Amino acid sequence: MKIIAIKTWHADLGNVRPYTIAFKTVDEVRNAFVEIHLQNGIMGLGAGNPSEYVVGENLQQTIEALNENNLQFLVERDIREIHQLTFEVWKRFPKNPAARAAIDIALYDAFSKFLGVPLVKYLGQKIQSLATSVTIGIKSVEETLQEAEEYRNKGFTILKVKLGKNLEEDIERLVKLREKYGDYFTIRIDANQGYTAEQTIAFYERTRNLNIELIEQPLPARETDAMKRLPEALRKVLAADESLITPADALNLIKPPLAAGIFNIKLMKCGGISQAQKIADIALHEGIDLFWGCNDESAVSITAALHLAFACANTRYIDLDGSFDLANDVVTGGFILKDGVMYCTDKPGLGLSLR
Repeated sequence: MKIIAIKTWHADLGNVRPYTIAFKTVDEVRNAFVEIHLQNGIMGLGAGNPSEYVVGENLQQTIEALNENNLQFLVERDIREIHQLTFEVWKRFPKNPAARAAIDIALYDAFSKFLGVPLVKYLGQKIQSLATSVTIGIKSVEETLQEAEEYRNKGFTILKVKLGKNLEEDIERLVKLREKYGDYFTIRIDANQGYTAEQTIAFYERTRNLNIELIEQPLPARETDAMKRLPEALRKVLAADESLITPADALNLIKPPLAAGIFNIKLMKCGGISQAQKIADIALHEGIDLFWGCNDESAVSITAALHLAFACANTRYIDLDGSFDLANDVVTGGFILKDGVMYCTDKPGLGLSLR
């Protein structure tokens, strides 16, 4: 079944809840989109939104890489060559992981629609549902508690709290959350590279009684050697995020001593489903849990991450809230969200429809 046309475009999806993390404030959500059209009328849809601070690619570079002239090598190709096609995409766009992700997702969406099955079924579904965390940015104690209350009223039970600017204030926010809500919320934290090794150890020791589920990327991305020197008990609950972009990074992180007991995989970091699978397989063979994350993204790429997450036996955590606060997403469908728990639909491909 041949690919007969490729269309690309981009849009600002808006953000109804701007938020701050250790290194930036997010107040708009611009995504790039790829449509892959097959000769039988099937259309596969992909989306990308890079994090320049993490991967060195900005949205303008993503858009330029996705110029339709650059994608003509896929036209007249057979969608059944899915693995060869994704390999060629990986080779052609080495510095544009979000662009690769958009193409890669569109290819997988088109291919699984061609097969007539949900993508998760093609990949091999291991998990039926998981609760996702929702993210609270860096803000005051009062604002943190107010936002937590909003999430509780919506049925969410897992919070990911952004930290990394001031250790004392960070700990105070968590103490106040526990004082008000007890054990109602599972709490994860993401320091976004904001701590030193000493601060990370201090945070771990001082919050043991707060039952923090995991600590995401407290140290700068390049300080993997420092990560490996942290106490073993701490490393077991450490999630590597910005330190883990490619399968090669995964191989570096598992060299003894193991740098982190959890791998955070984002399609926008590694370049889509095909590369994320490689990271997931490395983690599986090393007994490492998977934590699937996202940027601020359309439900297109969020759904793709969810399908792959549910196809991996070692998936334990998801943080796929990147489309929840969009003002104007371009699609409907994709995933089901009920009381903070996410499910895939039984529709072919990603199960999405353009608005």
